[in-house]
Amino acid sequence: MTDLRRLANPGTAAFQVSKYPFFQLNRLASRYNAVIEARLRTVGIDIPTWRVLMVLGEQRPRSIGSISEAAVINPSTLTRILQRMSAAGLVSSQAHPDDNRVTEVDLTARGQDKLAEARQMTAPVYLRAIDGFAEAEFGRLIEMLERMFHNLGDGPAAGR
Repeated sequence: MTDLRRLANPGTAAFQVSKYPFFQLNRLASRYNAVIEARLRTVGIDIPTWRVLMVLGEQRPRSIGSISEAAVINPSTLTRILQRMSAAGLVSSQAHPDDNRVTEVDLTARGQDKLAEARQMTAPVYLRAIDGFAEAEFGRLIEMLERMFHNLGDGPAAGR
């Protein structure tokens, strides 16, 4: 059996882009975003707003830095997204009670309602995407993705 790691290595003559995990991850994310974007549009939000809503739906309030890290959105872009969300009445922000330098963001009641709507619209896509995966397979997939993330460290300099 061929070692797919060799075929996935862009530093080898045997490289095959279809075996490169980052190609497959980007391909998957692009397809997911195309499908999800159309569904989210029906409830009046875009993908960046959905990402922020999901993060705040899991834990709130959160600092802008914490949201930025969890949603994988750079802080300056996130600030603009949060301004739009605030103008739409989806989030509110205030200084952290113990540290005025930290801004905390929370969902408003309207934001909570929008999150619930978006979850209803996106759940069928998730279920379609994991169709045929056994519980153990899905768990292993998540573990492997997390391991790759951690292998890459905290930034570009972490590459070996």
